[in-house]
Amino acid sequence: MNAVSPREKNMLMVTVVIVLYAFAALSFKKQVANWKAAQRVYATAQKELQEESALIAARADWAARYEQVRELMPVFPRDKDVDTHWLNLMDQTATKNGLAIARRQTNKEAEVGDVFELPIDCKDWEGTLEALVKFLYDLNQEGAMLDVRQLYVRPSNKPGVLKGTFTLYCAYMRGKVEKPTAPAKPASPEKMAGVPETAAATGKLEGATSPLPEQPASEGGTTNSPAAPPPPAAEKEKGS
Repeated sequence: MNAVSPREKNMLMVTVVIVLYAFAALSFKKQVANWKAAQRVYATAQKELQEESALIAARADWAARYEQVRELMPVFPRDKDVDTHWLNLMDQTATKNGLAIARRQTNKEAEVGDVFELPIDCKDWEGTLEALVKFLYDLNQEGAMLDVRQLYVRPSNKPGVLKGTFTLYCAYMRGKVEKPTAPAKPASPEKMAGVPETAAATGKLEGATSPLPEQPASEGGTTNSPAAPPPPAAEKEKGS
């Protein structure tokens, strides 16, 4: 068996070094890619943290806005179907403004925290631009929370008429509906003043034994006793 020559040893060492450098280069490239991916994840997490911190800092403002909006939301019993209510409201608003809705369908009710949402898909509507604008405006003026999303508009075959589709989201709450209580019967003026009616009629307080006090004396020492009748006029002398 022939011994390995120095030249062959050098070639073998060079080959091993080249393989090690290639392996290091591939490993470094992979680590760089992982490092860039980790940087993107860190930047995204940092952005989300800043947004959530800003929301937490504005918690009082959001709570105040929520209370204002909550008063506008209708409340329905938990076992009541609300499909007919919202469909009638949408149809009445569309008819009022001259917007024709041909096909509409309610989807499944979704619960988002304390609020419920019912999406209504309007698959075919037709009307003028003025009718559409008035329809959207009247929906926005309703006390309920109505939000039109995914509104698509395209020209119709009729001149000056548009058609398209939209999805109407109806927001409401469920729970116990409080019935307004009847107003209480107003009390009489004597009772409101704390004086019994018998005392007001007789001029005496209840349980009192003496009459009401007399008025103070006027100037000149006179009292409130009835004044004496004036003396009769002197008769005229006869024969005058």
